[in-house]
Amino acid sequence: MSLLIVLAALGFLMLVAYRGHSVILFAPVAAMGAVLLTDPDLVAPMFTGLFMDRMVGFLKLYFPVFLLGAVFGKLIELSGFSKSIVAATIRLFGPQRAMLSIVTVCALLTYGGVSLFVVVFAVYPFAAELFRQAAIPKRLIPGTIALGAFTFTMMALPGTPQIQNIIPTAFFGTDSWAAPALGTIGSILIFAGGMAYLEWRRRKAAVAGEGYGENLLNEPEPFVGERLAHPLVALLPLLLVGVSNKLFTDLIPRVYGATHSFNPSSMGSAEPVVQEVSRVAAIWAVQGALLVGILAVLLLAWKPVSAKFVEGSKAAIGGALLASMNTASEYGFGAVIAALPGFLLVANSLNAISDPLVHEAVTVTALAGITGSASGGMSIALAAMSETFIANAHAAGIPMDVLHRVAAMASGGLDTLPHNGAVITLLAVTGLTHRQSYGDIFAITLISTSAVFVVIALFYLAGIV
Repeated sequence: MSLLIVLAALGFLMLVAYRGHSVILFAPVAAMGAVLLTDPDLVAPMFTGLFMDRMVGFLKLYFPVFLLGAVFGKLIELSGFSKSIVAATIRLFGPQRAMLSIVTVCALLTYGGVSLFVVVFAVYPFAAELFRQAAIPKRLIPGTIALGAFTFTMMALPGTPQIQNIIPTAFFGTDSWAAPALGTIGSILIFAGGMAYLEWRRRKAAVAGEGYGENLLNEPEPFVGERLAHPLVALLPLLLVGVSNKLFTDLIPRVYGATHSFNPSSMGSAEPVVQEVSRVAAIWAVQGALLVGILAVLLLAWKPVSAKFVEGSKAAIGGALLASMNTASEYGFGAVIAALPGFLLVANSLNAISDPLVHEAVTVTALAGITGSASGGMSIALAAMSETFIANAHAAGIPMDVLHRVAAMASGGLDTLPHNGAVITLLAVTGLTHRQSYGDIFAITLISTSAVFVVIALFYLAGIV
């Protein structure tokens, strides 16, 4: 019965998300409904002491990354740099390579530090125009954007500043460049497999005589040429974010040491605040890198940015709040579900997996699926079981870098179930429904999940890190 309650809560949240309802509202409803059916006396205590505590704890650590990423992405958009990058990519690959062009643009923006939510808004107008010109069905746009923004540049490519690659650093004492060879190989596998699938879908639609489509929703105005910055200038802020992230990652531990403390009272009467730098260094590095990127955009494109900054920054802040609250609410939901007896049955069955890396991968991707969030599911899994993962890895001689990369890649597996916030946002922006486009998103998800186990096999067979 306890397992059925957990599954019912997950099914309910997926259903309301599939119907377009907000997970910010219904995640606590689903979580507390499960608690009510398990032990009614615990509803209020678990809501305040667990759901809200975990939700706020997630925001405390990661909201600045969401905020700075959204502002940086909005400035890239206001400056015209995103249009310049898209136009240059289209010229490079040609309109007949519409899918490759959009995947490449999404990858560049995401790896440059732009929030994947912002990438959806920035790239969709160009994707729609390009797909219309190439007579590719619009319903394939979500899967194309998902491959470029939600997969390899989100959690596999070494050095990516996305939150899914930052969270493991706090548990394993690693940095965002962990296991560079495995991450690169995994990225290539996901990219190649995803592109092969999308091209197969495009050819199948072409044979059937299906075009872009008619009577569609949320159609953007057709892209028209305008005076744009040189593509190399437009790429400079993105490159600076990547380089700064690496520099700060190396510099921060040297400056602050293993721990750092300060006294918040000028009179010296308050207790000192002590921080374990190894748990937050990567987060500080990403924040600093995004600030560098923001300053670079302001210096390179002050005039167009300043003209629209007030309204643009409001939109960016709203997007950051929505994205972070979606993820944090799902994190709270997952934390409550993880505290229920039914979840213990799931956890015990996962503990039966003897191999340390497979155990970690299955646990992380399962919890990402339950919470509907890559970052939320991974945070819960690592918070609950990182010590076990570390002990098993030490016993098997597995480096912490490999644990980091496997956890990050596994988080981008079943997280994209129908109630995932990024999926809901992507479909809403493109004016499509789950019924029309979710199948392609899920197929990309399966390819991404499969790559994790290939990477694990490569480590065991060849010792690649």
